[in-house]
Amino acid sequence: MDNTTSTKNDSPQISNGVNKFFQSKSFQIITWSIAAIILFLLIFNLGMIVGFRKANFSYKWGENYHQNFAGPRGGFFRDFGGRDFIEPHGVFGQIIKIEGSTLIIKSPDNVEKTVIVKDDTVIERFRETIKLADLKIDDQIVVIGEPNTSGQIEAKFIRIMPDPRTEMPMGKLPEPPIPGHQR
Repeated sequence: MDNTTSTKNDSPQISNGVNKFFQSKSFQIITWSIAAIILFLLIFNLGMIVGFRKANFSYKWGENYHQNFAGPRGGFFRDFGGRDFIEPHGVFGQIIKIEGSTLIIKSPDNVEKTVIVKDDTVIERFRETIKLADLKIDDQIVVIGEPNTSGQIEAKFIRIMPDPRTEMPMGKLPEPPIPGHQR
């Protein structure tokens, strides 16, 4: 019977000692240190994820750069001459292929560029908003967007340009000049 009494008396002393430990300054320092280490590791891991994504984007974009943007006509180590800049954020040219939501555009310098049309892409003809299905092969368009990791242009805005040989905004063709006559 003495054994049980001593066990009952020890139990409040043990729980009292545990309570004192949890309330002690040492326990608070240990707890805050562990929390700080966990927070540091989470931030470090987040930084690694962001760095990996940036490196992956740069690598893939670089691998597809010449394929999709063709680079300056004279190469990168020649004089740009003020007009050979690469257009990674847009393109002007003629639609030569429409495949689903992907357009292949042939620019005036005969470079083919791939344009991805998304659901939020705005497509306009004059002041009228139209749909992707209204685009036709041989339409002249201007595309503004941003390059993706594959080097394609993800279109934000597309405008169909009228063919000056056949259409004018008012529906009339201008009269050709008559040689030797002034207006």
